[in-house]
Amino acid sequence: MSTVVDARELTSIRAGRVLFEALSFKLEAGAVLYVAGPNGAGKSTLLRILAGLLRPLEGDVQLFGQALRHDPEHWQRQTLFIGHKPAVKPALTAIENIQLQAQLDGIQLDDPWALLEQVGLLGLEDIPAQQLSAGQQRRIALARLWYSSAKLWILDEPFTALDQVGIELLQQRFAAHQANQGSLILTSHQALTWRPKTLQVLELGEVAYE
Repeated sequence: MSTVVDARELTSIRAGRVLFEALSFKLEAGAVLYVAGPNGAGKSTLLRILAGLLRPLEGDVQLFGQALRHDPEHWQRQTLFIGHKPAVKPALTAIENIQLQAQLDGIQLDDPWALLEQVGLLGLEDIPAQQLSAGQQRRIALARLWYSSAKLWILDEPFTALDQVGIELLQQRFAAHQANQGSLILTSHQALTWRPKTLQVLELGEVAYE
């Protein structure tokens, strides 16, 4: 099994406070890493470092053996990051948001209506995002998971605002990604009811494997 992420001696400081220090871990292909910890522990910061959006004070991260500083385009092709706030345009409709997301990702959607149906938004395609519920806006943002070919998904609080149907739909997508040897890193304030085949739990400051 190949190593997807190799994080070595990561240290991050924000506002003069050490979030984590000398943090090291590996993530293998087809595995899921659940990053746990209290608010302010640095979970979102760590995910943004792994996505190449922030730099650690010290340490290094390799993706499939390549360091970000050596090949940032390779990093962008192989990873998909979705933050905890839905990146939707309020004035655009559901389908316009999804088409814009795909365009920014360099994807030409053959049938955006089929994608809407997959994420449970069919029938809401012409409604501006600002008139949709928080859970429906979350589904718009998460629609990227249904067309992404990235091997590593990095998701900050993906279950936020989703109802039980939405949570189950997302977990099914996670399972399909993992079955295809895709890897996943996520945070969540909710207890994980989904049990992937290979799960690593990272409590900041301490790594445990299940």
